[in-house]
Amino acid sequence: MSHIPDWVNRCPSPAYVLEETKLRANLELMKRVQQEAGCSIILALKGFAMWSTFPLVKQYLPGCTASSLYELRLSAEEFKGENHIYSAAFRDDEFDEICSLAGHMVFNSVSQWQQFGKRARAAGVSCGIRVNPGIAEVETDLYNPCFSGSRLGVRPEHLQGADLAGIEGLHAHALCENLADSSVALIDAFEEKFAAWIPGLKWVNFGGGHLMTHKDYDVDKLIARIRDFRERWKVQVYLEPGGAVAWRTGELIASVLDIVPTDSLPVVILDISATAHMPDVLEQPYRPMITGADEAGVKPHTYRLGGTSCLAGDVIGDYSFDTPLVPGSRLVFEDMIHYTMVKTTMFNGVRHPDIAILRESGNFETIRRFSYEDFRNRLS
Repeated sequence: MSHIPDWVNRCPSPAYVLEETKLRANLELMKRVQQEAGCSIILALKGFAMWSTFPLVKQYLPGCTASSLYELRLSAEEFKGENHIYSAAFRDDEFDEICSLAGHMVFNSVSQWQQFGKRARAAGVSCGIRVNPGIAEVETDLYNPCFSGSRLGVRPEHLQGADLAGIEGLHAHALCENLADSSVALIDAFEEKFAAWIPGLKWVNFGGGHLMTHKDYDVDKLIARIRDFRERWKVQVYLEPGGAVAWRTGELIASVLDIVPTDSLPVVILDISATAHMPDVLEQPYRPMITGADEAGVKPHTYRLGGTSCLAGDVIGDYSFDTPLVPGSRLVFEDMIHYTMVKTTMFNGVRHPDIAILRESGNFETIRRFSYEDFRNRLS
């Protein structure tokens, strides 16, 4: 196929491949935002937890934010920077260990703060509450923290009268891969609805979803708005993107195993699975980009691409190509590093893609190869 880089044929298949040069470029942009806005950007592990890249990431970002004890341990053991955690609800049997690792902790409700706050403060943890600004910047409810009836965050009317003595921060996460206008809308809504509580705070966290590494994101607008907020309120500002850190930094390499004739389009069976290896294709759904391919019927050869699991709906979509596909043909699924590797499964025992890095030197390195034992040890 045309347009495919030479290294694609040198790497194993299937494999997630992170391009180190692209990751550094994203981090350089985030360095600029931190310096010019005076804020701190921490890595949201829920979106990108490839800890083999932490030696590079920690040159630019001061720490990580976790959504669970296991993510927090990963941050503490492998990143060794600031450790933040938020959870929709904390478990009593994990809480002491969380307190031993976390520097910042965000509670999802006033009741969770009342239940656990004294223990966290006694351990020296800086505590905050997640608030819900009630804005509509995300179209798909599956990814929208502010849809009607959302369980995520406290609305301003439910903060009224609550005893917040000891709370040092508020956390407002309301975006998902949004551009700068949405980032500004979030900060505007936060100021409008939660101004009464800001003077008593040490920090404010505007969450993730600020897709600042997208080519159309107005970084200067974000910098100006954060600087204005900081100067007005004299608090530390955090952002915690996951997707933006790894945005367009790598691919999922796949190979054609077979081509099956059907009563409509020929179906290509790949050595990957949508349901196991890129689940958002089915959950959202969305259509991944494939290097050198186009919509069905645009190019001479159109196929339906399917996965190798037994799920009938394990279908990626219909694509057209300049030349016919044959067993062994390589396909490059673009932008498959953020929110993809972190959500994979071993459904059906299908072989899990390797994890690899294309180094800045041009050398190709396989970081992790999954085995039968990895599949077996997840079960009992």
